Amino acid sequence: MRLIETDADLAEGAAHLSSVCPVWAGVLPELTLPLRRRSDGFAAILDAVIGQQISVAAAGAIMARLKEAGLTDAAAIRAAGPDALRECGVSRPKIRYLTGIVENEPDWLALRSASDDEVAATLVALPGIGQWTAEIYLAFALGRSDAFPAGDLALQESARLLYGLETRPGPKQLLKMAEPWQPWRAIAARGLWAYYRVAKGREGVRS
Repeated sequence: MRLIETDADLAEGAAHLSSVCPVWAGVLPELTLPLRRRSDGFAAILDAVIGQQISVAAAGAIMARLKEAGLTDAAAIRAAGPDALRECGVSRPKIRYLTGIVENEPDWLALRSASDDEVAATLVALPGIGQWTAEIYLAFALGRSDAFPAGDLALQESARLLYGLETRPGPKQLLKMAEPWQPWRAIAARGLWAYYRVAKGREGVRS
């Protein structure tokens, strides 16, 4: 199981990408690849759920209000109830998701040693958690080197720009493009987000 934990891991993954693709070889020296690691457990899932289908700026504002209200752990959310989440700007569907998650938390510690597929299966069984959120958790909270959220629109748009495609690749097409990048697709995702930031002048994912 390869993990991304240090700058040396980033460098190793970037070297692999450069060796298998001339496009990556040309662009990676101009990009800064962040580690994008965060603590695992409920807090990471909370951040990912809040970030679903809204802008990075909007998600950041809601997370700031949740932190100010002390609503960043499962016990606090369970005790506070839905109204407290609503006051922080959390949407009705996401309140339902979070309420269900805090009542059915998985064994977060056990997920650290589970396979990528096992982690994804455990997470998508939770309310409101799809493959995108599971892949974000794998990449950022667990540091798995091959996690790749192909359904991410910023990644798709960045791949379109980077490879000069006429249309934005869908998840299946992007996964096909990413096959040579294994087992470092999480580094490729970081590279695509970094390229998106340069091309669009804004972040495509929360750090």
